[in-house]
Amino acid sequence: MIRKPFVAMAIIWVVASMPAFAVDGVSSMSIEAGNGDGADMGRIGVQWDWKKRWFQGSNWHVGGYWDLAAGYWDRNALPGQNDNISEIGLTPVFRLQQNDLKGLYAEAAIGFHLLSKTSIGDKRFSTRFQFGDHLGIGYRFGAKGAYDLSYRFQHLSNGSIKKPNNGINFSQIRFQYHF
Repeated sequence: MIRKPFVAMAIIWVVASMPAFAVDGVSSMSIEAGNGDGADMGRIGVQWDWKKRWFQGSNWHVGGYWDLAAGYWDRNALPGQNDNISEIGLTPVFRLQQNDLKGLYAEAAIGFHLLSKTSIGDKRFSTRFQFGDHLGIGYRFGAKGAYDLSYRFQHLSNGSIKKPNNGINFSQIRFQYHF
């Protein structure tokens, strides 16, 4: 059940939204919730648009942004097992999008995450450092494209830095607000 981390992240997102407007260069903020491998997750983030366009055509281009996020994972665990993990991540994200920044888009990314613990339930990670990659599809809408709703599939693992390399996969729904 994703309620517990989602509600906690929603409260933090609302409280954190006021100072986020004061951070120089922040172009958007996000909230996401997901589930995978028996764990629920919630995450809040702020983003900085690169304001660059690559491979620009008449209607589409590749752009991108930095995504700085903090998250919380929760999993039912047996007594003596850890049932939650906090994380922080920094990810460069590439997005194929329309030139007017509205409508459908696709994105891909690989970034860095630091976990508070190396286990959740019976799932073990050999390092606190994890790579996080995702593929996503979404839709940006509203006045000036201010709203953004997407689905992401994310995989986190240590990239075989150390064995075992027990990764975790999440399916996520994400809402992003662009200033």
